[in-house]
Amino acid sequence: MSRQVCTACKRPDRNCICDLVQAVGHATEVLILQHPLEVREAKGTARLLHLCLQRSRLEVGEQFASDVLQSWLTEDWHGNPAMSPRTVLLYPESAHDPALPLLPAPPLPPAWLESPQPLRLVVIDGTWRKSRKMLYLNPLLQQLPRLGLRDLPASRYAIRRAHRAGQLSTLEATCCALAQLEPANQDLERLLQAMDTLVLRQSQWRCRPTTNTP
Repeated sequence: MSRQVCTACKRPDRNCICDLVQAVGHATEVLILQHPLEVREAKGTARLLHLCLQRSRLEVGEQFASDVLQSWLTEDWHGNPAMSPRTVLLYPESAHDPALPLLPAPPLPPAWLESPQPLRLVVIDGTWRKSRKMLYLNPLLQQLPRLGLRDLPASRYAIRRAHRAGQLSTLEATCCALAQLEPANQDLERLLQAMDTLVLRQSQWRCRPTTNTP
């Protein structure tokens, strides 16, 4: 018998995280592109991030049709052509990989961060290798200016081990990016509070004793 899955958080009903969701106000739109293998990853944070962020959109895939991706990147999600955003990619500088060569990223114009025109942040949810491949397979993403993160804190996501210094969960990295773009936004701490509760719940679930049925 297949397990019942929550339609909102996409987790089995017994592990539903919808009660952890905190509504977070923010001006910057967030487009989350999630690798298909991350959808059922119990330790992932992208779905919780999406449910908390009121101005976010989550799409699943590895390679997207160019016209569809172009609309996600540049068109107003509510159909208002006068509100088309300026789009930036949240992606760290990484070592060269000859198997997955990338185009040089264009510079991020400083004026973009001060303009009243809407800003849209694109976040790739996946392991380093998965996200690199998604970037390689979708040249439109390579053409976006990149937002670099500064003064990264230590990760609070204790249930998933970081392989390199400065590695954060998708939720943490997005929270750091939004904090740079919206330094006066006091709502963002609620994102981390939701994640802290998720970490605690996952730890408790992993510590439950298993019952052996004869």
